[in-house]
Parts: sequence; structure tokens; C-alpha cells
Amino acid sequence: MKKKIIAGLLIGAMALGLVACGSNAAPSGAGESTSTDSSSENDTSSESDSAYIQDKGTLIVGITDFAPMDYKDDNGEWIGFDADVARKVAESMNVDVEFVEIDWDNKILELENKSIDVVWNGMTLTPEVTNAMACTNAYCNNAQVVVVNADVADKYKDADSLKDLSFAVESGSAGEEAANDNGFNYIAVKSQADAVMEVSAGTSDACIIDLLMAGAMIGEGTSYPNLAHTVELTTEEYGIGCRKGSDFADYINQQLKALYDDGTIAEIAQKYGVQDAVVEQ
Repeated sequence: MKKKIIAGLLIGAMALGLVACGSNAAPSGAGESTSTDSSSENDTSSESDSAYIQDKGTLIVGITDFAPMDYKDDNGEWIGFDADVARKVAESMNVDVEFVEIDWDNKILELENKSIDVVWNGMTLTPEVTNAMACTNAYCNNAQVVVVNADVADKYKDADSLKDLSFAVESGSAGEEAANDNGFNYIAVKSQADAVMEVSAGTSDACIIDLLMAGAMIGEGTSYPNLAHTVELTTEEYGIGCRKGSDFADYINQQLKALYDDGTIAEIAQKYGVQDAVVEQ
């Protein structure tokens, strides 16, 4: 009998202990943001990326040197259409913005590792990109164009006329995809700017770069007045990439619409000469 009483008391004590533990549980809905489980830290589908960025106080933007979207001014500050709009979005969150140059081939890995928060660099919305990231709506139209020396530009009217040329393309870019699709002989370099330099130096016959970059970087009044763009290989759209499952893409969409509606995007686009490429939000 005494054993039964003691057992009953132990069971009661254990029940009280469980109740006491339960009273320390987080309020409903708070578990996702307060969890310290390391397996959930990178599970962007179960936490708010927008809240994560606000909590740390800095929006980290992954970019490459890509005028007129992201490039450095004479003081070493990042400017450009994308850079200026990214600053506006950061301002709306009351956070700082930091621009980090990335290897374009590693952009998805950089997002997943949280070394950056967004890829905001005239990124073409390819199936690879949209399958691996949470992407915004398109905000600019673009094309992949072939750049050659201006004195031979008239020789090249279509893709077939380009077959015997050697190309330089940015590794992992839409330009590389276009080169593959057309069966061109090419080398892959770190950036589109490097691809242009290959043509200027005569180490490649041609390169494939974004039309918006070609407009800003080559021809009369630029650093490469002796280069010209010819054949347009593809048409495409730019979007901004966030981590897979992130809610931040929706937030950026809201801000892009607000900035479009109040004329801010038009003003920034005019500043960098991309006004004809802007997509209505």
C-alpha cells in the first residue's frame, strides 16, 4: 500500500513538472523567430527574411561590376540603377545597405549561406534562377547582344555569320547560355566587363553582354569607342533574387511598385539612361 502511495506521489510530481515546463513555452507564432535549432537557421521557408534583415540592421546586396546597374564612381562608392533602387528599399526598412562583389557562378550558394541577402545586379530571369531563388517581378527588359570591333560590325547580321568567331562571356551568365545555345566557341571570364576587355585587347573576336551594359560601356563617348554591338541573340527580363522560400521578394515587389508610382524609378532610370527598359510595376 505504501509503495502505491509513493508511486502516486511521483506521478503527480512529474505531471506538475510538465505543466511548469509548458508555462515557459513561447507565445503562439513566436517559435519560428526565436528558435535556436541550427537546422532551422537556413530554412528560409519557415522564418521571415524581411524580419531577419531588419533585426541585423543591414541589407547585404550581392553584385558584380556591371554598368549601368552596379559600378563604382570616382570615390569608390557603388552607384547605378540597381544600386540606387536597392538603397531606396533599404531606407524603407530603416536599415543600412552593403554591396558585396560576388562570383556570379556562386550567387545561389551565397544566398543560401546568408553571406548576402539578395542578388540585385541586372539578373536575367532564367529557369535556373527562378527555380533556385524567390524572385521579384521583372523590372527591366534586356537582350543579349554581340560586341565586336566597330570597323567589322557590318559583316555580322545574324547568328550564322558569327559561327567562326571566338567569344568571351561572363561565366554563369545569360551570355554564356546564349553562346552554348548557338554553338559558339568561347572562353568564360569573371565578369561582363572582362569580356569586353578581351575584345578590346584582341584576345577574343567578340563577346556577348547585356544590351543595357553595351549602351553604357561601348561606342562613342565611352572607354571603348572602337567597339559596337551587332546581333541581338535573345530578349529577356531582369529580376531580383532572394533566398528560396523568402518573403523578402514580395516586400521588394511592394516597394518597387511604390517607387514606380511616385516617379522615383523613372528619375533614377533617366539618370543612368535605362528609362526605355523599365517595366511598369
